[in-house]
Amino acid sequence: MISEQIKKSVIAGLSLLMGMASAGAWENFRFAQITDIHISSDATKMYLQQSIDQINADNSLDFILITGDLTDNGDNVSLEWISREFKKFNKPYYVLSGNHETTWTESGMETFNRLFDSDRISFEHKGLFFVGFNTGPFVRMAYGHVAPQDLSWMGQEIRSKGKGKKVIVVTHYPLKEGDVDNWYQATDSIRQYSPVCMIGGHYHQNLYHRYDGIPAVLTRSNLKDGTGKAGYSEFEVRQDSILVYEHKIGESPRKWAGFSMTKQEYDPQGHADKYPDYSINEKYSQVKEAWRKDSGISIYSSPAVEGKYAYIGNNEGVVTCYRLTDGKEMWTSRLNGKIVGNPAVIKNKVIMGSTDHNIYALDKRTGALCWKVETAEAQMGSVASAKGIAYIGGSDHKMRAINAETGKVVWTYEGVEGYVVTLPLITDGKVIFGAWDNTVYALSQKTGEPVWKWTHRKGSMHFSAAGVWPVSDGKAVYVVDPERAMTAIDLKTGKELWRTKDWQGRASRVRESLGMSKDKKRLYAKTMQDSILCYAANPEKPVELWGCNAGFGYEHATTMLPERDGIVYSSTKDGLVIAVEGKTGKLLWEHKVGNSFINTVVPVGKGAVLMTETSGEIALLKLK
Repeated sequence: MISEQIKKSVIAGLSLLMGMASAGAWENFRFAQITDIHISSDATKMYLQQSIDQINADNSLDFILITGDLTDNGDNVSLEWISREFKKFNKPYYVLSGNHETTWTESGMETFNRLFDSDRISFEHKGLFFVGFNTGPFVRMAYGHVAPQDLSWMGQEIRSKGKGKKVIVVTHYPLKEGDVDNWYQATDSIRQYSPVCMIGGHYHQNLYHRYDGIPAVLTRSNLKDGTGKAGYSEFEVRQDSILVYEHKIGESPRKWAGFSMTKQEYDPQGHADKYPDYSINEKYSQVKEAWRKDSGISIYSSPAVEGKYAYIGNNEGVVTCYRLTDGKEMWTSRLNGKIVGNPAVIKNKVIMGSTDHNIYALDKRTGALCWKVETAEAQMGSVASAKGIAYIGGSDHKMRAINAETGKVVWTYEGVEGYVVTLPLITDGKVIFGAWDNTVYALSQKTGEPVWKWTHRKGSMHFSAAGVWPVSDGKAVYVVDPERAMTAIDLKTGKELWRTKDWQGRASRVRESLGMSKDKKRLYAKTMQDSILCYAANPEKPVELWGCNAGFGYEHATTMLPERDGIVYSSTKDGLVIAVEGKTGKLLWEHKVGNSFINTVVPVGKGAVLMTETSGEIALLKLK
């Protein structure tokens, strides 16, 4: 007979096993992670193919996580190629995007989502629940960003599918200050689900981190390391721990990190170690938020304002009309793709492009669809207008002129080699714009025929004057570009007149942010460190007028500098709006709205400015 003591032990053991099952028991398993592949050459393709072959030969691996920067340029051709290569895996694989996919996406991430189903991952494997999401930035230079809709989605997925299971969160960027602008929102949201750890890439090396207490690893790139070896990472999930290995091609895995599966290493009810500092608003207390809206959806375009109303499109294709006086929603209309470029109001219609391969016109009073123009690719360019014609460039390598009243395409220029995201300049009978192909184009406003081209001397697309909105004084066209230079181009001929990287004998570090005074006498440029500079609009040579140290720190976000009533405005990647006196450079005020990228602001009256933020915030700032 079985003794009472044995019975009690058996019952206790069964109770323990049942408790483990109800709390989310898991099995031992192994998986691989590949990150930062950066397809750009035959060599980078070879490294991936070597990794695929080595992973396929290892029967101990259950699946593969692929955590971003698949390509170097985010282009459709590279994405299509790498998608075909991934299909050679003999195991399941799950794919996230990186900043090289989101920043230089020519499709607004539509190609990525088509090839890999989504830019989110969510799955259960042997008792563990994996969840991952995009960390941006999107289309333009900025810090990484976790979209509010992605945080909401993550919570819903864990509560509905991962309840009672151990959770692992996967991203490309580390969720740290200086990498992701709203790290504190992300970690506060994530920690309540008690993840075991987080996994990412981005820095091309093996690093152990804590994101506000949450343990995390960033792992090596698939590219060659300092020893000349390509490679990837492996994770071994055990009952008490997760072990992390580096696996170089042709070598044995090397263990370098680990996480406890049984010990809670942080307080799930705690909070971020640090939050943004808003004390600047106390210094400039004369500025107030007349109204503020939290849309809950990322916004990557500036408002179109006409009369008493503002029209704003967001990352889920929703266009909303707001009343300027109080922010009241007058109507909403849903399109099928993201709104990335700025809309324009022309002939009582709100006209904008969408990543769903259409250009739309909505009735400005009701939001009803008036017409649409179908295109071959995403339309992420901003809309310019002149004499009832809308001008917009797209990812189909075309610039179009469209009759705003009827939707009839007046002309199409098909000679753009790259894709277009900028706002065209309409002046001197020309349509002038840059593209992600190192070229600034000037077309006939009437016919669309090319007049001239200016080509950047460096071959890489990453130096293109494609993000900036060109400006002109009637004699020259002025642009700034990622080589940190300002250039004057002859308006009539396209000849380069001058090009400078200097300010008072040192590097000016201007990048892609530019503006012009209303009288066309001054150029304004935001630098990559603290300052706003002013040059004379002078076709003969660069003439420095003033510099304003606004103290905004390191800055690489692309935002233009509009002027109204003698005040020039700028904004930053971390939620700051700046007002400077146009003639003197005197800093008038600064106001911090949030901690995320603020799109080019729109002055709407004396001392009043309307802004949208990638976090989904919309606010009207006014002087008291």
